[in-house]
Amino acid sequence: MIWLLGHSMYRVEHRGLEAIPEEGAAVLVCNHVSFVDALLIGGAVRRPVRFVMYYKIYRLPLLNFIFRTAGTVPIAGRNEDLLVYDAAFKKIAEYLRNGELVCIFPEGKLTGDGEINEFRGGIERILAENPVPVIPMALKGLWGSFFSRDPRKGCFAACGRASSWRPVRRSVRRRRTVSCCRRRSPSCAANGAEPVRMKKPAEWRASGYGRLNG
Repeated sequence: MIWLLGHSMYRVEHRGLEAIPEEGAAVLVCNHVSFVDALLIGGAVRRPVRFVMYYKIYRLPLLNFIFRTAGTVPIAGRNEDLLVYDAAFKKIAEYLRNGELVCIFPEGKLTGDGEINEFRGGIERILAENPVPVIPMALKGLWGSFFSRDPRKGCFAACGRASSWRPVRRSVRRRRTVSCCRRRSPSCAANGAEPVRMKKPAEWRASGYGRLNG
């Protein structure tokens, strides 16, 4: 069902998804471009993926049932709601202990200009507490689509135009790509390895993606 929804909206190309292990725990780390990012990733990955989501979106009426059924993890900012914040990391740890895939958008928000925002500290805490493989992912071609925050072409801009469905039709014809980089190992105190740090956009681009959101 998720595959049908994502592929009916866009022409989606998959690259390098073999980097995602067929079994066992791992953290998927992806840039955040549009309101349908989770839908596209969930439709591309053959295993169930537990997404980390801002708690106010998680609590939206009607959608909350879908999010709960999918095992989505609601999270808040540490200074916003400490109970939700701590509960999120406990749930993530539980999923990883059980050998599941968890996907986090480390920027913590949608891009507003097509570029990657500074990563927040949540991803480093997850890896410090849970030594599992990390799979960097990239969504390409979604900036400027109807579901992005592009001020010229996104849904908020379209709502103010009489021809608001025209950008949707054009958007569907463009190709989108869901890509994976090679798997990275987390830090491990047992062997003294250097910790995995993916906090800055420059480090993401060093993985070979360049400008991802265009």
